[in-house]
Amino acid sequence: MQAKKRYFILLSAGSCLALLFYFGGLQLRAPRSHSRRDEHSGRDGLHQPGPDRFWPRFPDTLRPYFPWEQSENEDSSVHTSPRQKRDANSSIYKGKKCRMESCFDFTLCKKNGFKVYVYPNQKGEKIAESYQNILAAIEGSRYYTSDPSQACLFVLGLDTLDRDQLSPQYVHNLRSKVQSLHLWNNGRNHLIFNLYSGTWPDYTEDVGFDIGQAMLAKASISTENFRPNFDVSIPLFSKDHPRTGGERGFLKFNTIPPLRKYMLVFKGKRYLTGIGSDTRNALYHVHNGEDVLLLTTCKHGKDWQKHKDSRCDRDNAEYEKYDYREMLHNATFCLVPRGRRLGSFRFLEALQAACVPVMLSNGWELPFSEVINWNQAAVIGDERLLLQIPSTIRSIHQDKILALRQQTQFLWEAYFSSVEKIVLTTLEIIQDRIFKHISRNSLIWNKHPGGLFVLPQYSSYLGDFPYYYANLGLKPPSKFTAVIHAVTPLVSQSQPVLKLLVAAAKSQYCAQIVVLWNCDKPLPAKHRWPATAVPVIVIEGESKVMSSRFLPYDNIITDAVLSLDEDTVLSTTEVDFAFTVWQSFPERIVGYPARSHFWDNSKERWGYTSKWTNDYSMVLTGAAIYHKYYHYLYTQYLPASLKSMVDQLANCEDILMNFLVSAVTKLPPIKVTQKKQYKETMMGQTSRASRWADPDHFAQRQSCMNTFASWFGYMPLIHSQMRLDPVLFKDQVSILRKKYRDIERL
Repeated sequence: MQAKKRYFILLSAGSCLALLFYFGGLQLRAPRSHSRRDEHSGRDGLHQPGPDRFWPRFPDTLRPYFPWEQSENEDSSVHTSPRQKRDANSSIYKGKKCRMESCFDFTLCKKNGFKVYVYPNQKGEKIAESYQNILAAIEGSRYYTSDPSQACLFVLGLDTLDRDQLSPQYVHNLRSKVQSLHLWNNGRNHLIFNLYSGTWPDYTEDVGFDIGQAMLAKASISTENFRPNFDVSIPLFSKDHPRTGGERGFLKFNTIPPLRKYMLVFKGKRYLTGIGSDTRNALYHVHNGEDVLLLTTCKHGKDWQKHKDSRCDRDNAEYEKYDYREMLHNATFCLVPRGRRLGSFRFLEALQAACVPVMLSNGWELPFSEVINWNQAAVIGDERLLLQIPSTIRSIHQDKILALRQQTQFLWEAYFSSVEKIVLTTLEIIQDRIFKHISRNSLIWNKHPGGLFVLPQYSSYLGDFPYYYANLGLKPPSKFTAVIHAVTPLVSQSQPVLKLLVAAAKSQYCAQIVVLWNCDKPLPAKHRWPATAVPVIVIEGESKVMSSRFLPYDNIITDAVLSLDEDTVLSTTEVDFAFTVWQSFPERIVGYPARSHFWDNSKERWGYTSKWTNDYSMVLTGAAIYHKYYHYLYTQYLPASLKSMVDQLANCEDILMNFLVSAVTKLPPIKVTQKKQYKETMMGQTSRASRWADPDHFAQRQSCMNTFASWFGYMPLIHSQMRLDPVLFKDQVSILRKKYRDIERL
């Protein structure tokens, strides 16, 4: 027995030694062969061996990015583990490890800035209406270029929105069509929009073609497949989603307490089998028929009766009892469970209705999550903890509920109410990645007026914008610059423009006066201008066009601008009072001449009126104060088509400025103390140079109203009946007790 044990031990030891020698020899042969190559290279004079040749060779720690498939073909010596190969092969799309630093060419954006090129539509290719809206939004933006050599970003003209093979909108042979594009370059610097991917039964996120190194702007994207700082998660929107404008949110009044008739609601399909069925099948456990209404129906699809369960008939009957819109508008919280895909139409519907979304879609990368803090507008739930949802939302304090509802309205109107806003938000996020040194911070994205209206190219300091004084603890500016728009030659020392200049210069708040000379005649000599206590700067308008009055001139050194027409009649007291009012409302237009708009039912168009009523929606910039940032926004944000229209008509620039400011602030302008006379009545028909004497002037302004409303997609102007007067204005007290006593004498 002992002999057998010894024999077995010796045999095992011998086998182990043989195996060790065999495998060790395989590993030792490579270094020896490598050493011989080194010596041979040394003899040829290409490499002299030194002491460092005995050190092991380590791979470069900063290897350039290669997709797995590419690296395997190009460098077979690079070791790839089986797990890495498996992950690469199972990837939903290639380039899963792409980031801006590795798959985006920044040099294309340095020369011409952020410009976007849209491929022309190929002959015979059908494009769905939703994708047409996306392309139209890009082509109508300030980033669009028709020259691909100027572009920083490229967008396909081929419809990539619906990649469900069972959909009638599915585009076949997209792989070969994309690869044939001469600018494709493996997708580098390309952006692909997609709403639907995958099909029954698993609904994967495969878009059906190799996107290479392209970025995805994709709905219902999972955190697993989302490439941070590269892809953009967008919301799922219907084909009826408006292209521009869009309806405002439904929160009309900040009622306290903010609770509505129902605490939590949902109404939608219940999937009996397949992906997405688990959560919706369990909703009946939470439904109580009182303030928690979670209604589902299995009555959808062709074969629903074949798969219906014992609850279907009861659920269908309960489902028919309630109107979805009535539930939506009378609920505090709206459940947003996943469907077949992670995203749902319920998400945008809840935002618009000021119904706080309760998210039940594990693994969904929420829309624009890179910039939006969804904890300020939604409740992020867990599908595995469905039964805890009612108690969780009931524990939220009413102050927090009101804040959540207010934030839903801001986010809806800022980023989601139209296809255009969704597209522009996507482009702005990408632009911020490219130009990080001037990118917007979280406060800008998550606070009114939002990232689309706060252009970081203007300034990187929040205090230079009129919206953040309270957040930063800053006081509004204490001085203004008067900008006088001059269009007639200076022939007499008694002209209204000189009297206006003197009155503005006498204001205690005036820092300087800028005269914008848009007259065809040469600039008057210096001695022709009256002597004042503040500097007077005369500059020639660019191209002598009307829009030049709103250019962001470097000569304007103050944040506050007093905009004046040359024939305006204002006293120093009126200027002082208007400026003190503006200091309390620095984001709005504050001034004297008011106008209004109305809807003309007979003509089915917007109308413009100058009638004196208690209602107004515009304050003309012929005598108004506003923040100088609006000069920059007017110049950079508005399209060239609208500014060209203004310049051709030499009219409507004041209306366009009111449209812009109201669109940004969602607030009306502020009118100050009523005057008995204004420039148009004072000038009458006596001045040929006056625009008010032109008989076509009023008709042009009517036309402008409708053109501007069409571009904005809605009517941004807001009516107001508020007028701010000085304290004790018109009161029967001693004039000595009144600060702005001269106003009453006008």
